[in-house]
Amino acid sequence: MSQHRQLKLGAMIHGVGHGWGEWRHPKALPNSSTSFTFYKQQAQLAEAAKFDFVFIADSLHIHEKSSPHYLNRFEPLTLLSALAATTSHIGLVATVTVSYTEPYQVARQFASLDHISGGRAGWNVVTSWLSGTADNFGRPEHPPHAVRYRIAKEHVSVVKGLWDSWEDDAFTYDKQSGEFFAPGKLHSLNHQGEFFSVKGPLNIARSAQGQPPIFQAGTSQDGRNFAAEHADAIFVHGESLEEAQAYYRDLKSRAARFKRDPAHLAILPGIRPIVGRDAEEAESRYQQAVQLVSIEDAIVALGRPFNDHDFSQYPLDAPFPDLGDLGSNSQKGGSDRIKQLARDEGLTLRQVALRFSAPKRDFTGTPEHVADAIEHWFKHEAADGFIINSVLPDGLQYFSELVVPVLQARGLLRSEYSGTTLRDHLGLNVPHNRYGALEHAQPEEALA
Repeated sequence: MSQHRQLKLGAMIHGVGHGWGEWRHPKALPNSSTSFTFYKQQAQLAEAAKFDFVFIADSLHIHEKSSPHYLNRFEPLTLLSALAATTSHIGLVATVTVSYTEPYQVARQFASLDHISGGRAGWNVVTSWLSGTADNFGRPEHPPHAVRYRIAKEHVSVVKGLWDSWEDDAFTYDKQSGEFFAPGKLHSLNHQGEFFSVKGPLNIARSAQGQPPIFQAGTSQDGRNFAAEHADAIFVHGESLEEAQAYYRDLKSRAARFKRDPAHLAILPGIRPIVGRDAEEAESRYQQAVQLVSIEDAIVALGRPFNDHDFSQYPLDAPFPDLGDLGSNSQKGGSDRIKQLARDEGLTLRQVALRFSAPKRDFTGTPEHVADAIEHWFKHEAADGFIINSVLPDGLQYFSELVVPVLQARGLLRSEYSGTTLRDHLGLNVPHNRYGALEHAQPEEALA
């Protein structure tokens, strides 16, 4: 590997947090999920620490037991468009589903954000696993897991095709001759596929980075193949170093089989670091986080990857229930991992719920300890970087002010931005326009 390899860092800004009790912390702002001031402060904090990007997750279905953040929050692209005006370098990544959007709409929205931000947009592609989403879009049923990934493959292909509608030098703006754009440099896609029919062209030019990078979080076999073929960066949950290393090797090898350079695919596990200035403060902060998780909330949270299955019907201290193939049509990779862990370790329902809701100790400790853990995963091919999730209200501030300087001093993290676009930050080339210079494209940049 190159001696210049450096960490890639994303900050997940999640309002009042992932869990059900985080809003109750004394320092938490209960309405932070709809507070632009909060998001602006967090984004500017991450930019000052030279993070690659901020990430806004999303879903399109709620019910009365959804977590507080999911009940009341901003739509990602609207939020990131506003954040683009209050930041200058940091990437802006949004989740948008392929199962309940049209490719033309998505292509136009992300191209617009990319222009507004000067080339800092990124698209986290999801297929949506909550079946109740169908009820909000007039669909008779939620598409099966395998069908959703066929939709995803076609959807992303169409969006990328639309992003190439205009060649890079198409707009001549020649006032003297009256030529606004060069004839022959505007292209219709004329796509006819299994799920979409899109003529095009798109009514906005290519941006500074050509096309926004693609993010994905594939853990099932379909998800892994999709990510290896299409994604520039992958979000993943690493239960342990060994599990993360196995996933890392698998995705890099799959990328190579798709004729891509594995170095251009960033594997980014999500972690929830809890940092203290010394061991005593770190332990105190860890206990604060643990106290925010009740077993009742943990049981509700456990049901989410199983399409919000109600686990309260089972005895807490009995062995984890046999769920059969439950979860296979929702978050297949995540639900399979939970069932496998429960079987392998003989865990009870209570133990499984708390295992997946309480913060882990792997990345808890002093700044040096947390930096050591990050460096170990990075140098032992378990990660190319990390998504930093904050458990406590001041979690990102603690990480940015205490851990980031240690990583920078070790040469693992940039001290200044060397470019202006998200592709610059991630070390990705600008893809050639398929109509203008396809013959010069690298294999991973060529589009089917």
